[in-house]
Amino acid sequence: MAERRITIADSSQLQSIAGSFDENLRALEEQYGVTVVLRGEELKINGTEASADKAASAVNAMIRMSGSGQPVNLQTVRYVTSMVDEGDANDLIALSDDGVCLTATGKVVRAKTVGQKKYVDAIKNNTIVFGVGPAGTGKTYLAVAMAVKAFKRHEVNRIILTRPAVEAGEKLGFLPGDLQNKVDPYLRPLYDALFEMFGAESFQKHMERGSIEVAPLAYMRGRTLDNAFIILDEAQNTTSEQLKMFLTRLGDQSRMVITGDVTQIDLPDKRKCGLLEAMKVLRRIDDIYIQEFTNKDVVRHKLVQDIIKAYEKYYHGKGDNDAGIKSKGIS
Repeated sequence: MAERRITIADSSQLQSIAGSFDENLRALEEQYGVTVVLRGEELKINGTEASADKAASAVNAMIRMSGSGQPVNLQTVRYVTSMVDEGDANDLIALSDDGVCLTATGKVVRAKTVGQKKYVDAIKNNTIVFGVGPAGTGKTYLAVAMAVKAFKRHEVNRIILTRPAVEAGEKLGFLPGDLQNKVDPYLRPLYDALFEMFGAESFQKHMERGSIEVAPLAYMRGRTLDNAFIILDEAQNTTSEQLKMFLTRLGDQSRMVITGDVTQIDLPDKRKCGLLEAMKVLRRIDDIYIQEFTNKDVVRHKLVQDIIKAYEKYYHGKGDNDAGIKSKGIS
């Protein structure tokens, strides 16, 4: 048996690493088959050489994350241990830098996974970025955070957010109200993110001035979008023609982020998914970056990750044709 000792002098950091009722330490024990004992400022890890080393590596990664202000919870433990198991523990160092921006309440928005960090860096360094992956990976939220950051730094004059008005497998029928009332239900996730970043009063003020625009994709046709940060959400529900139309709206001093999940395509059967096609056609063009998230990047409730894994296993077992999804057929 091997023993590894780690000293954590900061009591608040120690509590963060241990978790409520030491739940984070118990999760480490279960993952690696080790025994973790907390005595004062010292963690003692006992197990085989390999398991003790992995557990110690995971604890050190969590210490770095906690030290940079990131919360450490069971989801964090799951993510860190998966990275350690795959030999990618050193990549976690990138997560200890400053946050993306502050919300209206002063909360720091941070990249919580290596995939998210690559995504944020890609948005900084490229004109067009595709963020493609399962639900809960922060694709839209981080894109909005980066848009707000660019806007507040006066790098752009406008934020434009759009998505196709395609229903998720159900018919909503005739909605009451004027045109804005009719499209608002489709755009609600974008509103929610903007409310959090700006605050309701500031958001409303920018909307009235026209410096923030939230509109369905059909409103983009015929326009040239200069000096703007433009986000297209739910791009898996665009046709080839729609996505090509959107991409060619790009004007001077503008940036675009296109997000989507190719496992949640709600287009009618005979219509070709524009997102899948664009990922093939544009993959090798300079200044266009495609970030593909995996279930490891899910930052919602831990069950979301399990649900995604279960569906992937189910569909792969049935075959792509049965599933009607060819999310892995991208070359």
